[in-house]
Amino acid sequence: MRRFLKALVLLPVALIVVLISVANRGPVTVSFDPFSAGPPALGLELPLFVVFFAAVMIGVLIGGIAVWTTQGRHRRAARQNRRDLERLRSEMRRPQPQTQTPALPSAIRP
Repeated sequence: MRRFLKALVLLPVALIVVLISVANRGPVTVSFDPFSAGPPALGLELPLFVVFFAAVMIGVLIGGIAVWTTQGRHRRAARQNRRDLERLRSEMRRPQPQTQTPALPSAIRP
């Protein structure tokens, strides 16, 4: 069932990626020279779909890094809770010493 759902989601995504790639294969110039009004000194000519997918991948990477850094305190708390749980489990497995309860003094009758 899981394979079917995975294919049900990934097949349309793959089809959309192929269609975008075929429709946007014209070359565009990517300039790395923000001060040049004419032809850029530093530039690449790439198909538009490559630029598009590179921008999407960079955005996903930046978003993933941002989420990972903001969730650091939650991961730290989870690690601490896991350590505490293991410590408590090991304490419970350890045999407890038998303590002698002191006998209560008997009541003195006059």
